[in-house]
Amino acid sequence: MAKQGKISAVIPAWCEAESLGRVVAAVRKYVQEVIVVDDGSGDQTAAVARAAGAVVIRHLVNRGQGAALETGRRLALRRGADVIVHFDADDQFCAAEIPSVCLPIMAGEADIVFGSRFLGKPANIPWMKKMLLIPLAHLVNLLLFGRTLSDPQCGFRALSRRTAQAIVISQDGMAHCSEIIGLAFGGRWRIKEVAVTVHYHHYGQKFSGGVKIFSDLIKARLFNG
Repeated sequence: MAKQGKISAVIPAWCEAESLGRVVAAVRKYVQEVIVVDDGSGDQTAAVARAAGAVVIRHLVNRGQGAALETGRRLALRRGADVIVHFDADDQFCAAEIPSVCLPIMAGEADIVFGSRFLGKPANIPWMKKMLLIPLAHLVNLLLFGRTLSDPQCGFRALSRRTAQAIVISQDGMAHCSEIIGLAFGGRWRIKEVAVTVHYHHYGQKFSGGVKIFSDLIKARLFNG
């Protein structure tokens, strides 16, 4: 039987004023609270988020998506979240799929749920990301953690309160995706993947970004054991 609880969505945002209002409005239909972490934006991101009904916390400077998620994690836990959903600010995910991503946790079947763009739902993934960056992420995860997921870089996921208390994000940049997967496997949490829809409106990630992810993870492994 599914249990009831407070679902809080954490949305990291950097200069996303154009899309953030409609994203927050859509997400609020499926959660009890939306927390937007404005990661040092130079536009009206924070004001747009507040106007749309989100709780807003700001970084004074741009620190990276991982850092924004960690700030959001801490705030969501302080505000009593039972389930924390990670959701992107650029309108690439479908808010209506939040219930299906949270369901395994609410039903007591999983501790952490990862969205996947490779389980049958529509996903117009750019060629470079699909053919170069995602395979690189698979390789990195296998080398560092011995395991990987069907989608190693999806930003749509949900964590139970107990899992979120244990999974502390130390990677400020984009390496947080692999870090979260590694911590989930290492903590022996019950993991489930759920198909999600993704529609890219724009895409600017470069191959060098994938190399930096690998470099950041290797440095963390060397210095932190």
